[in-house]
Amino acid sequence: QVQLVESGGGLVQAGDFLTLSCAASGRAISYTAMGWFRQAPGKEREFVATASADGILTSYADSVRGRFTINRDNAKNRVYLHMTSLKPGDTGVYSCASGRNGYARALSSDFEYWGQGTQVIVSS
Repeated sequence: QVQLVESGGGLVQAGDFLTLSCAASGRAISYTAMGWFRQAPGKEREFVATASADGILTSYADSVRGRFTINRDNAKNRVYLHMTSLKPGDTGVYSCASGRNGYARALSSDFEYWGQGTQVIVSS
């Protein structure tokens, strides 16, 4: 079993940048894909970004492509989400998730373990 703890959220202004971190414990994540999802108030959880087990293949939601970057440090059992040019529409609770295999996927059902999330609020 994998435990995931996110950190780095906060209140920022539009145009600012923020880096989220996800620390994994209980099992090495080096063989599993990792992803970031977010949920805005009153909305369904949505896919943000994912990286394959080796970090080579990544995928992003259209709404964040070019602004967000996912990377991982398997030696430290950590995953990061670097967010730039933040918009009010990026507001939400960001959660990291551990995949069921090493392939970078975008569906919630492709992920097995989830963190509690970290809040990001982007003011205009």
